[in-house]
Amino acid sequence: MNRTSSRRRFLADVATGTLLSTLGPTMMSDLGLMSRCFGDDQKSADDTDNSLTFGSLEPLVCEMQETPADALQPRLVEHLRSGTSIQTLVAAGALANARTFGGEDYIGFHTFMALAPALHMSELMPKDMAALPALKVLYRNANRIQDFGGRSSETLHAVHAANDASVTQADLYRLIKEKNTELSEQTLASIVSKDSLSALEALIPSLMDSPEVHRTVLPYRAWDMQRIVGTEHATTLLRQSLRYCLRVEPHRRAEWDVNAKLMSELMDEFKLASLQPGQREMDDATFNALSEALASLSPKDAARAAATALSEGFNPRSVGEAISSAACLLVLRDGGRLPQWEDRLKPAGCVHGDSVGVHASDSANAWRNLAMVTRGQASTTCLLMGAWQVARDRDGSPAPLLAQPLPAQHHLNQLSGADSDRLLTLMDEYVQNNLQGHASAVAYRYAELGLPATPLFSRLLKYAVSEDGALHAEKYFHTVWDDFHSSRPTTRARYLAALARVTASEYGTPAAGQEQARELLRST
Repeated sequence: MNRTSSRRRFLADVATGTLLSTLGPTMMSDLGLMSRCFGDDQKSADDTDNSLTFGSLEPLVCEMQETPADALQPRLVEHLRSGTSIQTLVAAGALANARTFGGEDYIGFHTFMALAPALHMSELMPKDMAALPALKVLYRNANRIQDFGGRSSETLHAVHAANDASVTQADLYRLIKEKNTELSEQTLASIVSKDSLSALEALIPSLMDSPEVHRTVLPYRAWDMQRIVGTEHATTLLRQSLRYCLRVEPHRRAEWDVNAKLMSELMDEFKLASLQPGQREMDDATFNALSEALASLSPKDAARAAATALSEGFNPRSVGEAISSAACLLVLRDGGRLPQWEDRLKPAGCVHGDSVGVHASDSANAWRNLAMVTRGQASTTCLLMGAWQVARDRDGSPAPLLAQPLPAQHHLNQLSGADSDRLLTLMDEYVQNNLQGHASAVAYRYAELGLPATPLFSRLLKYAVSEDGALHAEKYFHTVWDDFHSSRPTTRARYLAALARVTASEYGTPAAGQEQARELLRST
């Protein structure tokens, strides 16, 4: 289905995301703004005979699309009581989301990207409340699907692989640039049919064109979702990223080709295309120097610094870790949301939601993970682009960055002599009073003392579940969890401090549907 001519352009969709997340989809509908923002001429799925279906999951997927959010939660809890796993519910929710939005709706693709992190969070919860994070995001998912029009407004329909068995990754990139949706999707399906990983790699050139957090994170989350829904749905999942790229293609500018040229130049200069992945481990001094460089250099020089490290034989994992570490520093140096951009969910001074640090961290985590799952030149490109983007994100911060990262020394001085129990008690106090600097200090001191991280993560997890988080709570919690557990011990304190700061920032706006979900789970 092609809504390009009848919907407002995709960049306008993104721009309205802040307004939507502030007023909420129900109020937007009541005010008559939904059709003005996204169009009201969606074609009914019943008008086509090429419906996209999902086998044994189809009844549950339909239920996710057809049931209002408040009515859906009791049904989902009944499914759980009947033996359906949380993973199955998340899988159905992800496929319902993909079929409905196809990566073309701001709140829709944010919700999709939160589903796998929510499942991971469910695994960390107490047994009686294990489903709560998943129910939170599935509630948001159902709300947005209903607001979008449910099954009558599906974006994705069945796609058949291109007949030409010789199609290549280069063909896909060319078709995207030509804005040919039908042939792009057929080509993607053809590549997936031969090797789904090659299809992911085929999308990398388009991600480089105009990298920003959504364009970067969506393909990794789509790839990762296969472990939940099954590899047989790889085409459906990756089509979301393809559609995202196609929607912004009409806005192509000459500078979009600069990154491809830069990557090619670095590949040639450092002979990276023929270089086998290095095995050298970075000592702490080398690692810190690279991380600090990535946090201060220009985007072009940051990419060069990553290329230099790879050419010197350092392990790609260490380079990816340094990129994530540099992004984490942006969270701790973020000057906070400017007053002129404040809204109900994101007040002045906050650093949650679409802040520069959270966006940079989610992007860095995606590039690092994409580099780990892709091969050869695609893998190397992901690391170079990750370094480039974290530097670009820093330069693009709308507010001045703090000269020194949090926590400040005077915050740490107030914690002298505090033990584990006292620190965890203070964390609750500081989070609930939105004291970002104090909360970051508690987490930093906790890590400095070498205390086990699990109790602190558990303390912060409950807020990542209970609070709205302006569409980013689940993704960012999982980003920090993943980065923390794949980082060297000497840098882990900064990840905990960053998560504590964001948690203190987002406290005070409870997530929709949480009260109902808790009551339902208590009754089981």
